[in-house]
Amino acid sequence: MSLHPTLQRVTDRIIQRSQKSRLDYLARMDVARMQGPARGHLSCSAQAHAYAASGIDKTNLGYGSAGNLAIITAYNDMLSAHQPFETYPQIIKDAARAVGGTAQVAGGVPAMCDGITQGSAGMELSLFSRDVIALSAAVALSHNSFDAAVFLGVCDKIVPGLVIAAQSFGHLPAVFLPAGPMESGLANDEKAKVRQDFAAGLVDRAALMQAEMAAYHGPGTCTFYGTANTNQMLMEFMGLHLPGASFVPPSSPLRQALTNAGAQRALALSDLGTQYTPTCQILDERTFVNGIIGLNATGGSTNLLIHLIAMARAGGIILTWEDFADLSAITPLMARVYPNGLADVNHFHAAGGLGFIIGQLLDAGLLHPDTQTVAGRGLSHYTADPVLGKDGLQWRAGAKASLNDKILRPASDPFQPTGGLTRLTGNLGEAVIKISAVDPAHHSVEAPARIFTDQDAVKSAFQRGEFTDDVIIVVRFQGPKANGMPELHSLTPILSILQGRGLRVALVTDGRMSGASGKVPSAIHVTPEAKDGGPIAKLRDGDRIHLDAKTGLLDVLDVDLSTRTAANADLSAHQSGHGRELFATFRTAVEAANLGGSIFGGT
Repeated sequence: MSLHPTLQRVTDRIIQRSQKSRLDYLARMDVARMQGPARGHLSCSAQAHAYAASGIDKTNLGYGSAGNLAIITAYNDMLSAHQPFETYPQIIKDAARAVGGTAQVAGGVPAMCDGITQGSAGMELSLFSRDVIALSAAVALSHNSFDAAVFLGVCDKIVPGLVIAAQSFGHLPAVFLPAGPMESGLANDEKAKVRQDFAAGLVDRAALMQAEMAAYHGPGTCTFYGTANTNQMLMEFMGLHLPGASFVPPSSPLRQALTNAGAQRALALSDLGTQYTPTCQILDERTFVNGIIGLNATGGSTNLLIHLIAMARAGGIILTWEDFADLSAITPLMARVYPNGLADVNHFHAAGGLGFIIGQLLDAGLLHPDTQTVAGRGLSHYTADPVLGKDGLQWRAGAKASLNDKILRPASDPFQPTGGLTRLTGNLGEAVIKISAVDPAHHSVEAPARIFTDQDAVKSAFQRGEFTDDVIIVVRFQGPKANGMPELHSLTPILSILQGRGLRVALVTDGRMSGASGKVPSAIHVTPEAKDGGPIAKLRDGDRIHLDAKTGLLDVLDVDLSTRTAANADLSAHQSGHGRELFATFRTAVEAANLGGSIFGGT
């Protein structure tokens, strides 16, 4: 199947736009490769420091020539998705020894959970934690004693941060090793119903707590299709996982077999052998286009509209929201996973999962088929399913047909003909919206605005019964420069209740919504943000706003914003406490959301 012409056109313009920065990046990687791992050139004292605690690996490290594998881990046991990583270092070391190599934990990176910090001050560190993770991983790899790396991370900001670091050390091969999803618990729609009932005062906190504990009940990623599981999807579409690795549960023997194989594969791809495949060769322009297609085909997290841009820029590749929108327009929505449907990721995986979707998209000419991956050249590797039999780990042909068409459909008969993400532009700036879970009847909303500068004020107004008519709720001064761009997911139950009462309702904000953005139309990541004096800062209560996901418009009507002065907000309460004072430099240096919301600037 020939490539879809829009896919080729978007790819070509990304290549053209990125030409200089990409060449500069690749030149840096060539220099780094020529310098090679420094452990053989270190002083004896320096090497002794590096190997002192290596036990049985000390001789191999000091005198041998076998590959040395860096382990970068985001383990902590507060995040259910990362708790399984506790045992991974030993598994990886044993796997490396089995092929004559060695492995060392080069360093750890922080890992925070947006589900824990929702609605609290800690959420204002969330976006910035991505760049801290990248910096931490860079420090870990700076010892320059490694031939390849494995990255242990799953959740929201962790994988993007690790990818940014892997790009900085792009002369090294990198394999990402996931932990898999927790087993299915209380159905996600039932959990959401209890949340709405609690917000409406119909059930008490004990009932809410019981529902939440039944939903989040064991090791592994949360089972809805939010940012964490979107990350896992991307690592397959972009060739950094072994095929089929994303959604194998932590308790499965197949999970450990994939971890073993991933560690050994990373060593096999090093410059010591004949299959040298550095990260900089895998993550090219075509790979990022494939990732964007996957994001749209599966109805993935809006957070990746920021993260993918930052990840790409770390490798000299410049993406724009227009690229996402143009690719969304040609991508069929093939999956319905909560909040875009009732199923969770375990049901999705059982129905045929990523292998089925990738195969369908390849057949439709909607993916670049010849990208480089950790499994070898060609994305067709990722149509296969891993199996563990008497002969060990093998891959067999994946599903050719959906095993549940309520969850997963072929590209020829999708849930909707276009992807789940849309770019909005107008006199309020540029924004994005996720529509895969929004009923088409709500794709266009026109209503008067109510202006707020924090989500707690919205909740208070709701509790006072102030929302009785159609309304577009504007929550501004939530951008990266204002307060770190927190997610506003705790508003979801309120907005859902208002919509359920028959009101026309929408959200407009320069902040983020959760990766689990749901059924209420939400124009998010509005740029320029209010802190920069963007048009959103000039809105007033009662202004009529038109949000139209069908035509891509975000406008305030019958108002000349040029005659108004931008509002200011007292942000002093967001500058300190809960570690926020340590991130003042981040808030000053951070770039706009449509540039990736990063402190690292250009490439």
